[in-house]
Amino acid sequence: MILPTKHLPADKALLSIGGRVLELLLEEPRSISELWDSVRAGSETTVTQRRTSYDWFILAIDLLFLIGAVQYERGRLMRVP
Repeated sequence: MILPTKHLPADKALLSIGGRVLELLLEEPRSISELWDSVRAGSETTVTQRRTSYDWFILAIDLLFLIGAVQYERGRLMRVP
């Protein structure tokens, strides 16, 4: 679930989705809905055409919180330096 396995493709692993979220947060903090729209738009353009579900997206954000990579302030998610 966190890492890809032979039954879970690399683009569906939580670390991969979390990596996409961190890339989107490089420039500026964003709201959860802005991030979700960007992640969903990005998953539609992949070669495999596998869409990321909202559940997996939220689990990836939870993982980022647990490892201390992001924080939530004033309605926006931001990277921790």
